[in-house]
Amino acid sequence: MNRRIRDIVKDQAILTATADLSVREATRRMAAAKVGAIMITGTEGKLTGIFTERDALVKVLANGVDPDKTTLAQVMTSDPTTASTDKPLCYALHMMYDGGFRHVPVVDNGVPVGMISARDALGPEMVEFEAEIAQRQSITELL
Repeated sequence: MNRRIRDIVKDQAILTATADLSVREATRRMAAAKVGAIMITGTEGKLTGIFTERDALVKVLANGVDPDKTTLAQVMTSDPTTASTDKPLCYALHMMYDGGFRHVPVVDNGVPVGMISARDALGPEMVEFEAEIAQRQSITELL
């Protein structure tokens, strides 16, 4: 696994918001973009936090918090662990494992440039698996 973070995030459309955005609007944007996290930015576009689907479930839904009246500032993870583009993917995966989270914002001088998720670890392996399935008539042949 020699892939570099820069190669994974180079074509990503990043999703950011300000901390005053409501949880409802943030989750709508996440759903529309088909992503599991949104990066929160402050002055000069610098990363100040992250809000994930897990935050929506645990901090909002499970606690009966009103998503229309709650801002991201109230439920985001402030100052999240980040990675830089020059690191290998395994560096970010190790951070996720150690920290117990599934998303790592990628920053350049504090400004978000992408997001690494646990799903990224499956990239080439998933493509290879799909190609193998396409070559077989049934999944039982793989077993």
